[in-house]
Amino acid sequence: MPDAHPTGRIYNVLFICAGNSARSIMAESILNRDGAGRFRAFSAGSRPTGTVNPFALKVLESYDYPTEGLRSKSWDEFAEPGAPVPDFVFTVCDAAAGETCPMWPGQPMAAHWGIEDPAAAEGVDIEKEAAFVTAFRYLRNRVSIFASLPIESLDRTVLGAKLREIGQSEGGTPPRPDLI
Repeated sequence: MPDAHPTGRIYNVLFICAGNSARSIMAESILNRDGAGRFRAFSAGSRPTGTVNPFALKVLESYDYPTEGLRSKSWDEFAEPGAPVPDFVFTVCDAAAGETCPMWPGQPMAAHWGIEDPAAAEGVDIEKEAAFVTAFRYLRNRVSIFASLPIESLDRTVLGAKLREIGQSEGGTPPRPDLI
């Protein structure tokens, strides 16, 4: 992949969701493909289901995003010695955003990018799949905005504001006062 940034630095990004079965998994795959070699994405959950939702995999595959190696796992894996040190941590569900996260090494920048849970969709399979497509599109838009930021030239305050702004873009869950 072409190096799209002057420093050559690769940023580690951790996407968090309670179950780590859909939204965080999709975000991981999207950033790993669309991050132009600038990012290494991971995902985890506070209460992982242990399985990746089949609709998440189907939607990723339908848009030609990688699914190999995706798995539902605990965020505890990223607080252990030797784990990748995150530069950024994004919660993509309100449940995870309201929980007390582990102490991440390296003082990563964090923001809440809440997206409605597609796994909560009811109805026939085509309706459920449509919810996953919608979540995928919102996540892909947010990841695209993030990946285009001139991270190296922004100070932490400005970068933090931009990360929070991304979380308030179209498709986000309504802001909760306890998560601000």
